[in-house]
Amino acid sequence: MEHTWDDVDTYLEDLLVPQDEALAAARESSARTTMPHAAVSPAQGRFLALLAQAAGARRVLELGTLAGYSTIWFARAVGPDGRVTTLELEEANAAVARENLERAGVADRVDVVVGPAAASAQRLVDDGVEAFDLVFVDADKPSNPQYLRLALELTRPGSLIVVDNVVRAGAVADAGSDDPRVLGSRRVLADVAADDRLEATVLQTVGGKGWDGFALVRRVR
Repeated sequence: MEHTWDDVDTYLEDLLVPQDEALAAARESSARTTMPHAAVSPAQGRFLALLAQAAGARRVLELGTLAGYSTIWFARAVGPDGRVTTLELEEANAAVARENLERAGVADRVDVVVGPAAASAQRLVDDGVEAFDLVFVDADKPSNPQYLRLALELTRPGSLIVVDNVVRAGAVADAGSDDPRVLGSRRVLADVAADDRLEATVLQTVGGKGWDGFALVRRVR
């Protein structure tokens, strides 16, 4: 009997990633956003939360909120004394996310900032906010290189930066691609490779969301 990626995802999530009502509702509500069903998978959400907990993160910056599914995972990971700042372009999406954060009981530790992510992040830089322990980049892919530059201004040595959706069903390996999303992935990875302040890897992922992957970057100085 052949098993699909979806079958394996379902098995692993049922075994290891129980979904409570708040998380299930957040996933379902993504249908009301401008990018339905674009959130990370449950297994990926749990991975991000474990990563934040392993790093001892108390301040998380997220670029790209949508329905707030991954935001809930981060907010639970940082605990009641932590803060999550999440940047969302569309007010309609932010409204859905706020409902979900309230339902999950974590709204008091999350700041939802509406507007273009680059402009919002630049305001954080200009305001001299305290450095973030983890930055999750999951907004428009062509802007990934700009988001990396801003993330470096908003972190400190030891901070982690995670860039989602960089594999693009393998298209990231296509040097001749003219897809802006692929170009954004290739450029951000090239920028990471060229920056001696950073060490990184990319993990490919398969499952209910198809073939993709994320870059895991650690700032060493």
